[in-house]
Amino acid sequence: MFKFAIISFLMMPLLTTAQTLIHWQEVSATSVEQLQIGNGAFISSNNDGLLISSGLMRSELVSSEINSANLTSTAAVIAQSLANLNQFNTMFVVSGDNIFSSSLSAELGNRAYASAVNFNGTTLVVGGISQQNASASVNLLSWQASSKILHSYSLPPLPQATKSPSAVILNNTLYVLTGSDESNQFFALDLSALLNADGLLSLNQTDIERFTQNTLWQTLPALPFASGHKQYQNGVQLAVQDDGSGPKIFAMGGYQLPLQSLNFKADISALTHHWKYDPLAKVADQTWQDLGDITIDKSLLNDRINALSTLGQSHILAFTNQGRTLSFNAITNSWTQYLAENIDATNTLADDQTDLNHHLNQSATFISESVTSYRGEIFSLNRNKDNQGSLILWQASLKQPAKNFGWVNMTVLVVYLVCVVLLGLFFVFKNNNTDDYFRGGQSIPWWAAACSIYATMLSSLTYVALPAVVYQSNWLLLIGIWMIIAVAPLAIYVAMPFFRQIDATSAYEYLSKRFNMGVRLFASGLFTLFHIGRMGIVMALTALALSAVTPLSASDSVLIMGVLCLIYCTMGGIEAVIWTDTLQTIVLIIGAITCFIIIIMGLEGGLSDFVSIGLNDNKFTMVNADFSLDSITSLSIWVIVIGGIGQNLSSYTADQAVVQRYMVTKDPREASKSIWANAVIAAPGALLFFCIGTGLYAFYQLHPEKLDPTIQIDQIFPTFIATELPIGVAGLIVAGIFAAAQSTVSTSMNSIATTLVTDFIRPFNLVKTEQGYMNAARWLTFIMGALGTLAGLIFINPEIRSLMEAYFKVIGMFMGALGGLFVLGALTKKANSFGAIIGILAGVTTMISAWQLGWANGYLYATLGIVSCLVFGYLTSLLTQTTKDRHRDLTGLTLYTMQTHVTKS
Repeated sequence: MFKFAIISFLMMPLLTTAQTLIHWQEVSATSVEQLQIGNGAFISSNNDGLLISSGLMRSELVSSEINSANLTSTAAVIAQSLANLNQFNTMFVVSGDNIFSSSLSAELGNRAYASAVNFNGTTLVVGGISQQNASASVNLLSWQASSKILHSYSLPPLPQATKSPSAVILNNTLYVLTGSDESNQFFALDLSALLNADGLLSLNQTDIERFTQNTLWQTLPALPFASGHKQYQNGVQLAVQDDGSGPKIFAMGGYQLPLQSLNFKADISALTHHWKYDPLAKVADQTWQDLGDITIDKSLLNDRINALSTLGQSHILAFTNQGRTLSFNAITNSWTQYLAENIDATNTLADDQTDLNHHLNQSATFISESVTSYRGEIFSLNRNKDNQGSLILWQASLKQPAKNFGWVNMTVLVVYLVCVVLLGLFFVFKNNNTDDYFRGGQSIPWWAAACSIYATMLSSLTYVALPAVVYQSNWLLLIGIWMIIAVAPLAIYVAMPFFRQIDATSAYEYLSKRFNMGVRLFASGLFTLFHIGRMGIVMALTALALSAVTPLSASDSVLIMGVLCLIYCTMGGIEAVIWTDTLQTIVLIIGAITCFIIIIMGLEGGLSDFVSIGLNDNKFTMVNADFSLDSITSLSIWVIVIGGIGQNLSSYTADQAVVQRYMVTKDPREASKSIWANAVIAAPGALLFFCIGTGLYAFYQLHPEKLDPTIQIDQIFPTFIATELPIGVAGLIVAGIFAAAQSTVSTSMNSIATTLVTDFIRPFNLVKTEQGYMNAARWLTFIMGALGTLAGLIFINPEIRSLMEAYFKVIGMFMGALGGLFVLGALTKKANSFGAIIGILAGVTTMISAWQLGWANGYLYATLGIVSCLVFGYLTSLLTQTTKDRHRDLTGLTLYTMQTHVTKS
């Protein structure tokens, strides 16, 4: 009975479903209600307004005949009745409560069944029907709100005319699918030449004419047919979304029929196939990937998809001819349905749940023909149920279930954070001098130091961001993280003895002994900049995660973390940091194991589903055996291995936050144990988080309805914790994530203060008493914490798709060059101070060029910094050797003299 109760408690959240609703509301401004919008009209955002074409209006004589057809808006039906349709020259612009009309002919862009796509605030109109014929025209429309004028510019026409194309923009390139009217041709037009040096669109008539004369369309692989028996498919819609490995073009929707039966409406059927295309792949690999039939709840979709709209970082909304709203997850390739809700109707039916549920299933009002996103909302031209020959403007928005973190979880969160702060404040009265404040009196046990190194190097970045990265990709990064095992011996037998021998408080004291004070100050300043950025990323990542599952906003979370860190870190010193790190490590590892167990329990087939889904979708891929010349820009195996070694080498040799842990134990033997223990914790710990990432992928592929499409990818694991874990357990693990971020931030605060006092204040005797140094240490800790909090507020940016990727860039940009300095000093006897400065500048320059020009993957930045610093620093030292450099005493300061020194001692 007890066992059954425990299992029921763990499984309870998995039995619930958080239903996402689509809120529909008719745009009811008087002026908008007067719009006469015919079938085939398009809608598009354009600068400060919505651009709506007039479409085709049916005559009363044939409307009843047309309305009797099952699919009234298909291109096949329209082609049979063009003679009875009227095409007007009025284009509408809706801006707030105002509506403006502009006379615009079909030749200039007011075409029915054309594809309209937003480009830098303007609208590109592609193909469509003009004067009852298919058009090849491409027009750029720009609404100028100040002058109330709609400008039209002609761009290079399509190679072939098309009645019902679909178009998307990706990386300033226009992609157009023509449909079976023109053999499913797929074309691309590079629009980059229309942009100026600042990336802004130039609307100068001369520039556009020059572009039109000199730019050609590129022919790409045609879209394949879904069925060999129905080789006529039109109305296929395109959308751009990220599938975890980069933006892709998805094709879905439309209709199909046999070629020999074009005149028989009864043979028209919905096209439920979908495909994916990667325009950034190598030319030889640019083919349409068949994703198969669309299935929802294991049933084949029978609806026709009329329109698509990109949503969030990984979803596509699909609107069908039956008024249903579907959601496609581009990462898991899974579909679900969202119920539709009329805001006006629910306001009057809210007291009658039966009527409300009935209303949610009424979908005739919500049949969309054209959609666009504008200021975070979706606007749609829906069929008029009272007049099938016209369309009405509606607004759609997603209604998510209320955040139900609950008072129990919130209480656990608050109590846990208070306990962490009290633990940190416990050490306030143990700090009698700066040695206690910065090195804990060298009395920390090795196992606590190991936990602190682990929490310092990984912390909430691992707990939150790593599963998110794996969820959308695979296991390629695992080998790179395991390189910590390869670097650990170097840290134990080379780096740590260096720092213990010179009794360093700051890692950069070594640089002044090996080179000079200028090199030491430069390196210490670079470290300070790195850790301020690191604090910002850690706090922003955690805050974004918490905002998805708690009532706190991201900004609130950053401020709370910053203030709590300022309290206990400023007062408690390094001992407060290390013991809170130890607590977080224990809580997070236990929490991660619990989460993985619950994920597996939520899969229908348990562990077998986890393995089978991972294998079928290549989620366990660990090696990308690409050794081509351009593999340096990808996560190929050699990039992962070399990049992982560089990152870990930089951390173990040049990161004060890690080096400081070498000095908190009583002797080198204890320090060695802490480094080995950290490697032992980190390797299986990384594997656990990779399993969690793949588990999340499998879970949300089988339960797509449980995933909030509006969250950022970095929020997926905290969202799972808050919605799927038992009450109380979720609060504890979220609190652990919160406090782990705090421990990382407090580590950075203490480490920066250590370097500033040890490298910038004490060598110049700026303070005369030990108490003065203590006061300076606390004030600098406070100031650095405040700057880190400000950086956290800046990093809260939805455009940062993955903060883990941002972290790799930050660590590479700064720590790579610093690591190169230590390698240069330890491996060479001839390196001098001038060569060291040139080397670190060369390292930073190399990394900046790789970042800006994109010639190397971000995972390789740290290694590039080390190698560049070593090569340029050594060559410069050879060219600038002096007699003083040749006779410099290097005892204990290089790998060679260290061995001699140790042997003699």
